[in-house]
Amino acid sequence: MTDTMPVGSTGAPPAGPAGPAGPRRAGKRRHTSRYVRARLTHLLLVLLAVTFLSFVVVDLLPGDAAVVVAGENATPEQVQEVRETLQLDRPLLIRYVDWLGGVLTGDLGSSFRTGQPVLEALGERIPVSLQLAVVAQLLALVIAVPLAVYSAYRPGRLVDRTTMTLGFAGAAMPQFVLGMVLIVVFAGGFSSVLPATGYTSFFDDPLANLRSIILPCVTLMVAEAAVYRQLLRSDMISTLQEDFILMARSKGLRPRAILLRHALRPSSFSLITLSGVNLGRLIGGTVIVETLFAIPGLGQLIVQAVFNRDYLILQGALLFVAVAYVAINMLIDLLYLVLDPRVRRDV
Repeated sequence: MTDTMPVGSTGAPPAGPAGPAGPRRAGKRRHTSRYVRARLTHLLLVLLAVTFLSFVVVDLLPGDAAVVVAGENATPEQVQEVRETLQLDRPLLIRYVDWLGGVLTGDLGSSFRTGQPVLEALGERIPVSLQLAVVAQLLALVIAVPLAVYSAYRPGRLVDRTTMTLGFAGAAMPQFVLGMVLIVVFAGGFSSVLPATGYTSFFDDPLANLRSIILPCVTLMVAEAAVYRQLLRSDMISTLQEDFILMARSKGLRPRAILLRHALRPSSFSLITLSGVNLGRLIGGTVIVETLFAIPGLGQLIVQAVFNRDYLILQGALLFVAVAYVAINMLIDLLYLVLDPRVRRDV
């Protein structure tokens, strides 16, 4: 008697977790996990190098923290006593290792001037700077993306030329100049609409909080929106010349569907990279804007720490900026794995 086989069966084992597809998926997961571990190791080394270099730069700042803490009328003996108390007489490398050990245990020390714990000072200032950076970034993207898409669809038209001219003007204008112009304008007859200086916490008055951050966010946003618009426009013009776009047009798809569903995604990778990098830069780069508009954020804290020679506060603020920058770049790399199949294939 011969064995019978169901019609259509090939005798091959079913493709499932134990079949060919299972090992491929497991191999891809292993490659992805190795990629993530490698990126984490690389970023941790970068973070270690950045914190050490910032520690050296902070130590090289002119002035003596012991003299600042002891006071101008202090005797040399009193200054030396303060220096020993603050452990400023110890070698730089030993102080860095001690500080790094404190970071690993969650102890960043306390302010030389006020005695406030560094973590507490950062906890008060970081949310303010984060709000400014995130809102400014969202405003820049909300303005830049539609303008870039329409300009790529209708290059050389009135909207394209006008937005390009305004964008170049906005990118060329320094932030402190734009900030001072806004302060002068709104400090006059428009102060009842938007306050020119000062900050109100979101938890105290959400509406007043939004009014107090509009002008600083506009100051931060203008140059970012101009760069985003130009970058995305150029990438989309190139994408619209690709064969798959011509095929979509030949199928009779509407221009709106072609632009938003087919052209925008492959054109947005450079924009994602730049916006992520700029978000990390904005978090630590709000020094001028926060000083101009009297915003009690991380930038203002850094300026005060430099003038007061408050090294631990300054080092803690620089540590947060470095961690934020590194973490955002890591998230961008992981986002590429999700958005771009080519990255997943090459991992």
